Amino acid sequence: MKKIILIEDESSVVSFIKKGLQELDYEISVALDGSTGIKLVEDNDFDLIILDIMLPDINGLEVCKEIRKKNKTVPILFLTALDSSENIVLGLESGGDDYLVKPFKFIELVARIKSLLRRSGHSNGTESNEIDDENTYQFSDLTVNDYTKKVTRAGAEISLTSTEYKLLLYFLNNPEKVISRAEILEAVWGVNYELGTNVVDVYVNYLRKKLDNQDDDKLIHTVIGMGYVLKKS
Repeated sequence: MKKIILIEDESSVVSFIKKGLQELDYEISVALDGSTGIKLVEDNDFDLIILDIMLPDINGLEVCKEIRKKNKTVPILFLTALDSSENIVLGLESGGDDYLVKPFKFIELVARIKSLLRRSGHSNGTESNEIDDENTYQFSDLTVNDYTKKVTRAGAEISLTSTEYKLLLYFLNNPEKVISRAEILEAVWGVNYELGTNVVDVYVNYLRKKLDNQDDDKLIHTVIGMGYVLKKS
């Protein structure tokens, strides 16, 4: 049974989400404020976090940043009434993996949850324990072991969030190919986004900052009007 924590102060929303997810056999914990949520995440091993932004004590963006200081990989889904592109970007920049705007359909919430769990390796499917060459990706001086989720460049280990890792893996599976933003959205996020959002650009920039040191060759390149490509400089 997958463990989810809901950090949300609206009682009606809490009741609605908790009841629906419990019926789908998820184990749900609830925190009604940010500080309690941070403490519960520190003391427990959750498979996913659903986090409101407008909380009574600590802003959800700050809660996310605090969680990310100690846990880089647990998927975080923002659930909020703040629906502007600026707020979406702020949520993603603070360490969130996905963003769902209130009011929402429960079926869409479930789709986002399943997508995040699948991407992070916490899906309900059986995972293989075998290690073979198919688990290792090599491009230039970048190496990724998809079994251990270890990423290194020129021997230096790189820490990625679950979404950054998924994005990198998609590029590695499509080297030298120009990939459109729509293709990346579908492959990495698994659900349809409004194409007006710049979530792809935000996360590509995150990856670039982590992968490229000053002396390194750039690996992810922009193809103006078309998308992005993974290639050697």
